[in-house]
Amino acid sequence: MKKKKVLFFIGSQHLYGEEIFETIKHNGKDIASLISSKLNVDVDLIFQGLLTTSDEIFEAIKEVNHDQDVIGMMTWMHTFSPSKMWIRGLKILQKPLLHLHTQYNEEIPWHEIDMDFMNLNQSAHGDREHGHIFEKMGLYRSVVSGYYKHDYVIKDIEDWIRASIGIDTSNHLNVIRFGDNMRNVAVTDGDKVSAEIKLGWSTNTFGIGDLKAYVDKISDEDIEKAYQNYLSKYDIHTKNIDAVKYQVRLELAINNFLVEHDGQAFTTTFEDLHGLKQLPGLASQELMAKGYGFGAEGDWKTSALLHVIYQMGRGTKNRVSFMEDYTYHLPLNKELVLGSHMLEISPLIATTKPKIEVHPLGIGGKEDPARLLFDAYEGDALQVSLIDLGHRYRMIVASCKAVKPLHPMPNLPVAQAMWQLLPNFEIGTKAWILSGGAHHTVMTYDVSLNALRTYAEMLNIEFIHIGQSTTIDGLKKELLLNDKIYG
Repeated sequence: MKKKKVLFFIGSQHLYGEEIFETIKHNGKDIASLISSKLNVDVDLIFQGLLTTSDEIFEAIKEVNHDQDVIGMMTWMHTFSPSKMWIRGLKILQKPLLHLHTQYNEEIPWHEIDMDFMNLNQSAHGDREHGHIFEKMGLYRSVVSGYYKHDYVIKDIEDWIRASIGIDTSNHLNVIRFGDNMRNVAVTDGDKVSAEIKLGWSTNTFGIGDLKAYVDKISDEDIEKAYQNYLSKYDIHTKNIDAVKYQVRLELAINNFLVEHDGQAFTTTFEDLHGLKQLPGLASQELMAKGYGFGAEGDWKTSALLHVIYQMGRGTKNRVSFMEDYTYHLPLNKELVLGSHMLEISPLIATTKPKIEVHPLGIGGKEDPARLLFDAYEGDALQVSLIDLGHRYRMIVASCKAVKPLHPMPNLPVAQAMWQLLPNFEIGTKAWILSGGAHHTVMTYDVSLNALRTYAEMLNIEFIHIGQSTTIDGLKKELLLNDKIYG
């Protein structure tokens, strides 16, 4: 992904004369430089200058809209910027905006403070004026408040940047579906036209025959080169090298197809494999490791969401994967969830060196596919689902604690993760089911709850969090209220 940027503007006016502007610009450059130095995300924060008139504001926002490398703008009212002069510009704003409420000095200069200082440092009421016009116009914006050097302020800004990356990614996201959905399944289906209107995700289906043509074009030389790369990353625990190399062929073919059709995410289904020898398993895992979104059984929403969250995680370890709640361990008060899938868990979440094995699949009626096996990281994580309720979308995020499996599972021929639900198994599962959450999720260790919530707010879609403070009574009231708000 091409490096993106956020433009930082300061609002002021000409009430106190021109001589204060150089001081304001100096302060703005310092703030932008300090924040940039602490951000853990590969996006440039650029101080763009001072806005003091309606025309300047309009032209600046027009440029923000038109520059494809700009994912959003940040504003700060260093002094007092009358909000009426922002109206014309805000009416055309098409990208995320962060309203930073801060000031240049951390402490009041008790012995030196005078009216000149007071007139120059007016964000305490300049930002209130700025906030009022957004509310008056009914426009969404994110607000971060606090001294700009404090860690929580930097973290909130970083979360907003990650959410803005998600919006930018969504607006250019093309999902390629190889075949249709798994038959008779509801949650993986949905209205693709509405999704493109609301979320920006373009989703189109191609026949397996289209992919088969790409599979047949892959040369033995290309397969051998890629296979040697596999050997450098993974341990081979099979004598069926032909099965492994067929997955290499599938990976190269799908990658070429996605590149030529400008796809950033894809789906497969075991019910639609005509002409292929295996279900793409190892191939899908390797493509997820490269940042492509993936959804099994035609699940285009989870595939798109995986790519979005991968991009939002840029600059972190980016431990993220397609996931499915598979089965439970249910001793009282010690309940655990075993997450996995038939094949396709991303090695990005592997805490052990992945090994390649070949085993029967049991469904689909094809040859035994190669796949990566490994254990997932331990630690705090989120399970994320996006569902289509017919007239609106709901993002559901469940907090969990990934743990080491209690015992080895030598006969389980897939990669796996295990976790404890918060606040406990009973409430966590009941809340998920009441919310309509899917059995497929995106599991992420590194993109924060706040970034995901901000992303949902930017899209104006419903957001449900299931975590330590969740109660079933509270959740039911929240769902009922959201029916009124979003319905």
